[in-house]
Amino acid sequence: MKCNLPVKSNLKVVNIVWKFHQMFNRQVVKSEMATIKIPELDFEIPTEAQRGSLSTVEGILVRAADELEALQDERKKVDPQTAEAIDEFLIKLRACATGDSHFTFILDDPAGNSFIENPYAPSPDPLLIIKSYERTPEQHALLGYLVDPSQVGEPSAEPTTDGTISIPQIQSEPHGLVGAKAGRKAIAQGNSVENVDALFRYSSPEEVMTFPSTCGACATTSECRMFVTNIPYFREVIVMASSCDVCGYRNSEVKAGGPISDKGKKITVHVKNVRDLSRDVIKSDTAGVIVPEIELELTSGTLGGLVTTVEGLISKIGESLERVHGFTFGDSVDYTRKAKWQEFSAKLEKLKSLEEPWTLIIDDALANSFVAPATEELKDDYQLTLEEYERSLEQNEELGLNDMDTSSADAYVEAK
Repeated sequence: MKCNLPVKSNLKVVNIVWKFHQMFNRQVVKSEMATIKIPELDFEIPTEAQRGSLSTVEGILVRAADELEALQDERKKVDPQTAEAIDEFLIKLRACATGDSHFTFILDDPAGNSFIENPYAPSPDPLLIIKSYERTPEQHALLGYLVDPSQVGEPSAEPTTDGTISIPQIQSEPHGLVGAKAGRKAIAQGNSVENVDALFRYSSPEEVMTFPSTCGACATTSECRMFVTNIPYFREVIVMASSCDVCGYRNSEVKAGGPISDKGKKITVHVKNVRDLSRDVIKSDTAGVIVPEIELELTSGTLGGLVTTVEGLISKIGESLERVHGFTFGDSVDYTRKAKWQEFSAKLEKLKSLEEPWTLIIDDALANSFVAPATEELKDDYQLTLEEYERSLEQNEELGLNDMDTSSADAYVEAK
């Protein structure tokens, strides 16, 4: 980005330098399925390069240039013409990385798991365009979804000269990719059996069912255990836990049993003492969390399903935010952004120390969440409020309830 400005326009120069800094300092999340293209240079960073990376626009371009330049000495000995062409290309690529040339940065991710930061949020970004598109059958197959082989050009059976039919062998790969076993070990050790221990406080399972399963980390055969239990003032829940003896990966899920609730539920807890922090909490994967005192709001799906306590829920939120933003608050980050995060982290700690009373709101459109009362009778707990409400059309659409047809199942039940 070249600018020829008069010397007296110092303020304008600072403004342009700041805009340049914002543009190239945008955070970029590149997933394992994403590609990056710069059409002005006819340049593409494939899915195999810089996969699963968190960087900036400038950082991605500089890293791409450094990786291309790393083997130039060897190329000059083997193929001087190719090395010369790469040297010419590197000049153009580094010009883009330093802002001396205009270019378009395109991040294409069929999985939809990549991200480019909007520095003007919550206002719209005039330089950022986000487009959604339908995946092709080839992209579905690349992501591991089951598709019709005829749509992705799979080889079909062909007759041979002796009259038999030859079916080509298709080599299939396990779900665990290269490095999955070793890469997931650290994550595997983070899960614990506290979910099951918390549910045992209410009722022990009469029967624990086991059935074969597949490890989600290394794709080896493992065992999954499941039981059904009833929680007073709540409903029937299904607890599933699995562990892998090969890589150590452990996983636990809590699902609500029974029919889908006709109404949503909003749970409000006024946290005033240590006993309130110890309340058991079941947060489903469709529930949102709100703490109005610190302007905290988590949308549905954030953190997934949890079985914890009020204090544990706040700790999980802090750990998740720290894990997500831990790589973005280095020495080069803006002081204002770092100060905002530190201030918000301090507010989360104050919630657990109960310096002032605060309010926890869990809004679940499917009414699959639960907060334990502090008294034996629910009506005697004046700090816990349950509110049922009618789901909106948008909520039913998001949950897939508008197009659900249960007429055949209802007719079967009536016949029985």
